[in-house]
Amino acid sequence: MDTARRARRERLLIVGCGDVGLRVLRQLAGRWTVLALTSSAARVPALRAAGAVPLVGNLDDPGTLRRLAGVADRVLHLAPPAAQGRDDARTRRLLQALSRGAAPLHLVYASTSGVYGDCGGARIDETRPTNPANDRAWRRVDAETQLRRWGRETGCPVTILRVPGIYAFDREGGHPRERLAKGLPVLARGDDVYTNHIQADDLARACRLALLRGPAGRVIHASDDSELLMGDYFELAARLCGLPPPARVARADAATVFSPMQMSFMNESRRMDNGRLKRELRQRLRYPTPADGLLAVET
Repeated sequence: MDTARRARRERLLIVGCGDVGLRVLRQLAGRWTVLALTSSAARVPALRAAGAVPLVGNLDDPGTLRRLAGVADRVLHLAPPAAQGRDDARTRRLLQALSRGAAPLHLVYASTSGVYGDCGGARIDETRPTNPANDRAWRRVDAETQLRRWGRETGCPVTILRVPGIYAFDREGGHPRERLAKGLPVLARGDDVYTNHIQADDLARACRLALLRGPAGRVIHASDDSELLMGDYFELAARLCGLPPPARVARADAATVFSPMQMSFMNESRRMDNGRLKRELRQRLRYPTPADGLLAVET
């Protein structure tokens, strides 16, 4: 770290400061100066009230990203790719902007467990080859590839977190009770798939730890300890929330109930090993299973 960096608080740039980014911001509690890139000027007051320094810029418009060069010591990249194609042009534009200044001390990217595709319910670690089954997952593979290459070229350590389903009681649109309230069914047990989960505040802690401890070029599963079939996850949530359990439907009938995107999640089954999260980031999960975290709200 150079003299100028040592003389002030560390500066963190959060790219895509939505729910998880705001949780990171709360956990830092003013220890770092946090800059939050947003494409919406309407979000500036809320980000400022949360303790961030808002920067208005759009990853789809490279001309708005010039301020990012050398602006931060560390970068947390939480922005999703665009909704079309197999390439992540947003990550490419971000890296082009960052390359105009001194390389950050560390960059952490939140990717997705979907890069593995269907694993037939196998327990997998980070050495499992990627096998994306749709364009959405291909875009994440492209982003990971860009980031690792950029890290090697610039000397900036890049750590990639592969993230499964995120939930929290206070996460808008991110709790199973909302789906249960709609009366949507789940797959019959014989057709069901293994899913993986992480409570949103535990994910925020994983992001913070990765910024400080993540090994360069390393992929880490940001997943909890659970190994639940999807239907069992929703039945657990129903019991905890005092709601009726979801009905079960055969896979052959599911396509008449669910959207193609929902079906894509029901076509992939895997159990993610989180050993690196615990060994290398030394993270102790506050919510090791959904039974611990589904009703939890941190203050």
